[in-house]
Amino acid sequence: MSKPSLGVIFHPAFLPETLADYARRAEAAGFDELWLWDDCFQPGALTSATVALAATQRLKVGIGIVPAPAYNPLFATMEITTLARVFPGRFLPGFGHGVDSWMKQIGAAPPSSLKAIEETVDAVRRLLRGESVTMAGSYVRLDNVQMMTVPSAVPLLYVGAMREKTLQLAGRVGDGTILTDMSSPAYVRWARTHVDRGMAESGSKANRVVVYCLAKVTPDGKAAREAIRPLLASHLHWASPQLSALGIVDEVQSMIGQYGADDLAAHIPEAWIDVLCAAGTPEQVAASIKGLADAGADSVVLQPVDGDPGCLDEYIRYLMPVLRG
Repeated sequence: MSKPSLGVIFHPAFLPETLADYARRAEAAGFDELWLWDDCFQPGALTSATVALAATQRLKVGIGIVPAPAYNPLFATMEITTLARVFPGRFLPGFGHGVDSWMKQIGAAPPSSLKAIEETVDAVRRLLRGESVTMAGSYVRLDNVQMMTVPSAVPLLYVGAMREKTLQLAGRVGDGTILTDMSSPAYVRWARTHVDRGMAESGSKANRVVVYCLAKVTPDGKAAREAIRPLLASHLHWASPQLSALGIVDEVQSMIGQYGADDLAAHIPEAWIDVLCAAGTPEQVAASIKGLADAGADSVVLQPVDGDPGCLDEYIRYLMPVLRG
């Protein structure tokens, strides 16, 4: 496997006024990509992407994801067009389901979020190409809609996916697929089989897989692994596809029932930490990144511990020298 691109996440909980400096430091350290996402009730990802792109020279900036149910395809295309023209080749837009409870809360939950993604990505791509688009879909309805200005090159459109149907959709309609954190090498291989199946359906020849990876690194590897335990414990309840790929769903459910939320973190086996995140010494984290790349990740994106922008300093100080070496 060739060396993957390396990215880092600017968590939506981080203050937006710190983003420009965060992006500049990531670029100077050698990161290839910076990723954002559109969490409801947090600062917006599209405007944040503009800040990060304007603050840097070569860093690619992705959004993984904006919720397709909440975005009109024309207005999404308008924003993508601006960023693709001003920063050619550097903007990586992604679409996804959105958090179901949030979509219901804001009145944007469609009957089928799969249809919303499929129709949105199709419409956005056609609009970016300059086509006149008429569509009477289940979710998207456009009547002779056409952009007056389009990018010189249509950017890759990513789809955030976790389960079989969305992974196949990502392969069928997307240029890339975004896998959320808790993705082990086994899960990445499993996910790629479904992406490949979707690609075969549409005749697509390429799909770039981006993998988010919870990451904590310090010379004291034990301290780093202890620090990430509570975050892993809090994510176990929604990660059934990732856990299924490892064959540990029943064991996780048993542990949750036995220990409860407060005590679960302390009982997570070391072997799970090895595969569900990248935590420990710089050498351990570098090995985890390599494992994801060997499994099929084209880009590995380090996800800081929630609420801790200082993780970037740790990546720069401890991990990047090992990766460069």
